[in-house]
Amino acid sequence: MAEKRPSWGFWMIYYRMRNAGHQVNHKRLYRLYKEAKLNKRRKSRKRVPARIKQPLVQPLHPNLHWSMDFMRDSLLQGKPFRAFNVIDDFNREALNITIAKSITANRVITALEEVIQWRGKPEKIRVDNGPEFIAEALRQWCDAPERKIELVFIEKGKPSQNGYIERFNRTFREDVLDAYLFEEVTQAQAYANQWIWMYNNERPHRSLATLTPTAFLLKYGKLHHPHGQTEFTTFQQDKHYNQFKSLFLTEAI
Repeated sequence: MAEKRPSWGFWMIYYRMRNAGHQVNHKRLYRLYKEAKLNKRRKSRKRVPARIKQPLVQPLHPNLHWSMDFMRDSLLQGKPFRAFNVIDDFNREALNITIAKSITANRVITALEEVIQWRGKPEKIRVDNGPEFIAEALRQWCDAPERKIELVFIEKGKPSQNGYIERFNRTFREDVLDAYLFEEVTQAQAYANQWIWMYNNERPHRSLATLTPTAFLLKYGKLHHPHGQTEFTTFQQDKHYNQFKSLFLTEAI
């Protein structure tokens, strides 16, 4: 019966035998079941600790809270790729979009280190419970004495608690991923870099009083920054941006 019905576990087989008229003790049957090594291996998922709901509020100054998340899409040939996105919650500024076929926890760390080199480090980063974010490697990297970055996990199955990055993902998908077909990952990365500059410097944001993220940073960032007149470096314009801009505006019209 176990060979004929491999998806059945012990109790399913036991009840089937009882219903078929076989009077057998379940303890004895289970002993035989184990000796024959018929145990069906349970599929277990990594346990995620209980998360405490934390309100999604706009930080008082730049580089206090970041948000990061993953997106999925595919190339023209059907091969999948992922996008790793990072924004500053203060002004919804895009800090990073990394495009790759596979992005591990170590690749996440590399991308964050590259951003911190020109932007500085945040105090907290809001994330979901994806395997790359709950990985021990990322936790150790954040807990290092020279960083002390707190990972703020949203509750499981509650993407609205990471609403800033979710809204950013929607805009990126509409403007780039759903608008173009890419043959190579490098091509998608180039478009992403060009789009970041447009998003930060030209696209008005309703939640920022219709200012762009960069304009909002220049207007209000210094006022709320604890160190007064500290400047924050922003994502630099890609050298091929003008070509992308003309294509973007033409298709939008």
